[in-house]
Amino acid sequence: MPVRKGTTATVLTPARVRTRARTRTGTRARLRTGATALPSVLLLTGLVGGLLTGCAGPRPPAAPPAAAPAAATPPPARSAPAAPTGRDAANRAPARIPGVGPLTHTRIPDGTSQVLVVSGDGVDGNVVTAVLHERDPAGRWHRAAGPWTGHNALRGWTDDHVAGDLRSPTGVFRIGDAGGRLPDPGARFPYDQDEEFAVSGTGFLGESLEGSFDYVVAIDYNRIPGTTPLNKVRPLGAERGGGVWIHVDHGGPTQACVSLPREHMTELLQALDPVREPVVVMGPAAFLAT
Repeated sequence: MPVRKGTTATVLTPARVRTRARTRTGTRARLRTGATALPSVLLLTGLVGGLLTGCAGPRPPAAPPAAAPAAATPPPARSAPAAPTGRDAANRAPARIPGVGPLTHTRIPDGTSQVLVVSGDGVDGNVVTAVLHERDPAGRWHRAAGPWTGHNALRGWTDDHVAGDLRSPTGVFRIGDAGGRLPDPGARFPYDQDEEFAVSGTGFLGESLEGSFDYVVAIDYNRIPGTTPLNKVRPLGAERGGGVWIHVDHGGPTQACVSLPREHMTELLQALDPVREPVVVMGPAAFLAT
């Protein structure tokens, strides 16, 4: 993610990194898209560096005329089956997340019962639809929130993300560490409020970036799980990019992040539950369906 102009992206010291105790570790997996990797990472244009949804009774029948022949009684009308509700609805819920194919499903950890699916509009597209799904004790998946429309990186997606390629990494990643410039809106995860989340400048379409990092959720791509999103340590090396977040949408594509409208970011922060070990499944819709 970006830093303000004039600052240097350096590794945070132990005192600056706010490490939080975890009982689970994040899951990181990569989906092979088959797309040629272009040059990639998070930050938004205009910034320098990178951090990196009656009771009435029946009327008696009148007596028929004596000479009138008996009329044929029509067969009773067949009513349409009622829509399933309650237990019937639950029994018909899918055992697999809609839009997520069998191969992608294998990358979702067994202990995970909350999945944010971010589907892109194509390998080179930068518009996404995000839906939060939850699994019930019977193993069936239900839509918990969404769909929400947002953005991903300017040039689309890649399964071989590198710093500066302006593509979002595809895969299944742990999510949960949160923060932002504004106070905690009621997140269940640790939330780091810090003025370092302030951002300025303009995006790729000339839109203002101000407020983009008012709320963020860190995606565990090339980062240390259990730390503030501001942590700049890159376990895979700086060249692999980093600072890939879910943050407030500013009306245009990002450098590698996923962005969602402000009201949905607060909804997401309030919904994510560490007990459910949430992950994000992100990439072009066609590849997520494999």
